[in-house]
Amino acid sequence: MQGEGEFGARAMRGKDAGAGRREPTLGVPGGPPELRVSAQDRRATPTARSKGERIEPSVGVPGRWADLRATRDEGDAPPFKEGARPSAPTFATREPPVRHSEEDDTPQRRSKRGKGARDAKRRRSFLGRLFYWGFVLGVWAFIAVAGIVAYYATQLPPIDQLAVPKRPPNIAILAEDGTLLANRGDTGGPAISLKELPPYLPKAFIAIEDRRFYSHWGIDPFGIMRALVRNVTGKSLSQGGSTLTQQLAKNLFLTQERTMSRKIQEAILAIWLEHKYTKDQILELYLNRVYFGSGAYGVEAAAQKYFGKSARAVTLSEAAVLAGLMKSPSKLAPNRNPQGASERAAQVIDAMAQEGFITEAMAKVALAKPAQAVREKSAGSVNYAADYVMDALDDTVGAIDEDIVVTTTISPQMQNAAERALDEELAAKGQKFGVSQGALVALDLNGGVRALIGGRDYSDSQFDRAVAAKRQPGSSFKPFVYLTALEHGLTPDTVREDKPLNLKGWQPENASREYRGAVTLTQGLALSINTVAVELGLEVGPKNVVKTAHRLGIQSDLNANASIALGTSEVTPLEMVTAYTAFANGGIGVQPHVITKVATAKGKPLYQRKAGSFGRLIEPQYVAMMNSMLQETLLTGTARKADLPGWQAAGKTGTSQDYRDAWFIGYTSHLVCGVWLGNDDSSPTRKTSGANLPVDIWSRFMRVAHQGVPPAGLPGGVWTNSEPAVASTQTPADIAAAQGLPIRDPATGRALTWQPPAPPANVGAAGEVDGGATAPAPRPAALRRDPGAPLPPAPIPGEAGDDVGIGQERQPSLFERLFGG
Repeated sequence: MQGEGEFGARAMRGKDAGAGRREPTLGVPGGPPELRVSAQDRRATPTARSKGERIEPSVGVPGRWADLRATRDEGDAPPFKEGARPSAPTFATREPPVRHSEEDDTPQRRSKRGKGARDAKRRRSFLGRLFYWGFVLGVWAFIAVAGIVAYYATQLPPIDQLAVPKRPPNIAILAEDGTLLANRGDTGGPAISLKELPPYLPKAFIAIEDRRFYSHWGIDPFGIMRALVRNVTGKSLSQGGSTLTQQLAKNLFLTQERTMSRKIQEAILAIWLEHKYTKDQILELYLNRVYFGSGAYGVEAAAQKYFGKSARAVTLSEAAVLAGLMKSPSKLAPNRNPQGASERAAQVIDAMAQEGFITEAMAKVALAKPAQAVREKSAGSVNYAADYVMDALDDTVGAIDEDIVVTTTISPQMQNAAERALDEELAAKGQKFGVSQGALVALDLNGGVRALIGGRDYSDSQFDRAVAAKRQPGSSFKPFVYLTALEHGLTPDTVREDKPLNLKGWQPENASREYRGAVTLTQGLALSINTVAVELGLEVGPKNVVKTAHRLGIQSDLNANASIALGTSEVTPLEMVTAYTAFANGGIGVQPHVITKVATAKGKPLYQRKAGSFGRLIEPQYVAMMNSMLQETLLTGTARKADLPGWQAAGKTGTSQDYRDAWFIGYTSHLVCGVWLGNDDSSPTRKTSGANLPVDIWSRFMRVAHQGVPPAGLPGGVWTNSEPAVASTQTPADIAAAQGLPIRDPATGRALTWQPPAPPANVGAAGEVDGGATAPAPRPAALRRDPGAPLPPAPIPGEAGDDVGIGQERQPSLFERLFGG
C-alpha cells in the first residue's frame, strides 16, 4: 500500500509540473484506476536479475488478468534511475514481439506493407461478397424450382388418389391342343412375373438403361449430368438421363411429348413410384408395360413377336436384343433391321459384362451366336382365325376387364396345311391364271372351324375373305336347286332335256356351248349343265330354292329369280361350307363356331360350349341321293382332278361369269372344305375355274387333314326310281368314255369298269329263292339306311317343316307313303 501511494503521489506531481502525459487506465471494473510502477520495481536494477529472467509485474487485478505480462529483455532499455519517469509498460502474449530492422522501417517498406494488407483485405472482401451473393441466388433458385415443381404437381391428380392404371386385358387364343395361336388386346401379350424370367433378362435392361437402378430414389442426378455432357460434346450415348422408374411413370401416366412440363411431372411421379413400390415391383411393372414396337407391349409379347417363344425361354443374345429395343423400337426391330439390332445387342452384352452381370465367357458365346428373329406371326394366316374369334367373343362373354384364355376348334396342323396349299399354289400358278387372292374354310361335321384362311397374306391385307367377302358362287350353288327338286318328288335318275332355253330374252348356255339332249339329274349335276339347272329351278320355283338355301345355312339375301339356279346371288365362303355340312353329316343343320371354352388367366371358367345343332334339315333319303349325285362330280364330272385316295368324297365346282370367281366345295364323312379364288376388284381371271386351281388346293389340304384318320363312307343308301319315265340313255361310263376318262371307285379311287348293279344272289329271275319257295317282294323303300352312317339327333320341335308337337306321332311324308321308309 505504501508503494502504491508513493507511486500515485509522484505521478500527481509530475502532472502538476507540466509533464503533459496521463498514465493509461485499463478501464477494468473493479481494478485500480491507474497503472503504476511501484518504487520497489523502479529501484530494481538489471544486475539483480539473472539472464533471461522476466519481470512480470502484477497489474493488481486478481485472477482476471493473470495472463497479461509486462516483458522486458536484458539490454532492451537502460536501467531505471531514481526520479526518472518510467515508460509505459509493454503488454504481450507469450510470444515475443516482432522486431523490425532499421531497413524495414523505411517509408517505402511501410508503404508496401500497407498496400499488401489493403490488397489482401480487398480479396477477402470480394470472395466474401461472391459467397454471399451465390448463397442468396442459390436460395432464390431453390425457391423458384420448388415453386415450379409445386405448380406442375398441382396439375397431377392428388397423390392420395393416384394409382397405377390397370393393365389392358390380354386375350390368349389357343388351338384345340392348347398351343398359342395369337394374342389379342392392346398389349399383344399377357403379363409375366419377374421370378418367371431368366435372371439375365431383367439385368440386360438395367445394364443398358439404368445401372444405378437399385441405388437411386427415382431420379439419377449422375445420369442426368452424363446425358447433358454427352449431348453437349456430341459423343455417343449408351444410357439416357431417364431412369427405369421415370420411363415407367411416363408409360403409366403421361404422354410421349417432349416438354419440360412433362419431364417435371415425370420426375414427381417417379419419386412417388419409388415411395409406393419396391424396386422389384417397379422393374416387373416396367417389363410388362414398356413398348417394344410392332404393337407389342411387355416383354412376353415382344418375345413371342420377334422370336416365337415365351420370354421365359429366351437366350442371352435374345434378351440383349429385347433390351436394346428401348433405344428405338421401330428402327431396331430385329425382323426389320437385323444388323442394327445385332449391333445394339452387342452394346448391351458389353454393358452386362462391365457390370458383372454375366461372365466374359457368357458374353463371348452370346456375341458369337447373335439372335435371329423368326417370321412375324402377324403375317401368318392364323390371324384371320384370331380375328374371327374376337368377333365371336363379343357375343360369347361380352366385355372383359382381365386377362382371359380362349380355347378354339382350330387345328394347328390343318391351319398350316391350308396356308401352305393356298400360298404355294398361288405363288406357282396365280400369275398364269390372273388370280391374286383366295380363301379357304374347313368345318368338322358339327360346325367347328378347323381351318380358316381369309387371304393370301395377312400383313398385306387384314380383310377376311372367308367370312366377310360376298361373291357369286356360280355352279357351286346348284346342289340347293337339285335338293329342292328331289324334295319335290324327283330322283337322281329323273331325266331332263339339255336344250337351248329362251326366257324372255335370257338364254342360259353351257360352258361347252353344247347340248346333250336327255340326261339324268345325276349327269346334269356332275357335268354342271346350266340349262338343266335353270329348268329345274323354274320347275320347283325360285322361291323354294331360296328357302332351301337359307334352311341349310345361307344367311345372305338371295334374289328369287330364274338366274338363282346358276348362283348369281352373292354369298360368303363360310356360308357355303356351312350349308354343305348337312350333306356330309346326314342332314343335320349346324352353326359354325370357333370357341369351345373361355376362362380367366387364373382358370375361372367363363363359358363352355354345349353340344347342339339345328336338328334335321334334310331327310335321310335325300341326303343319300345328294351324296350319290355329288360323288359323280369327283368321279366323272367337273372335279375329277380331285385326289383323295382311300376316301369317299363328294362336292361341286363353281365358276361365275367371265371367270371372276372360282369355287370348289368338297367333303368327306370327316371334314367339309371350301376354296374360293379371285381378285378383290372382281376383275376377270385368265379362265380360272373351279375345276383347276380350287380343286388342286382342296386336294393338297384334304390329304394332310385326313392323315391318320380311319376312312369312312358318306351317309348313303339305296333307292328305286319313282318315275316310270324314260331312263337315261347315257351311263356314267358312257360319259367318262366319251371324255376319255376312267371311272373310279368312290372308296378307293381306283379306275373301274362300270356295270349295272346285279340282283341279289339268292333271288332268281322270277323272284324265287333258291329251293323253290317264293320270297316276299322287298319293300319298295326309297332308302335303305347304311348301317355305318352316323345317327343324327332327334328333330327340334317347332323347326321349319316340322309341325309335330312333343308327344305326337310323326306322320309319314308323301314320299314315304308311296315308297316306304
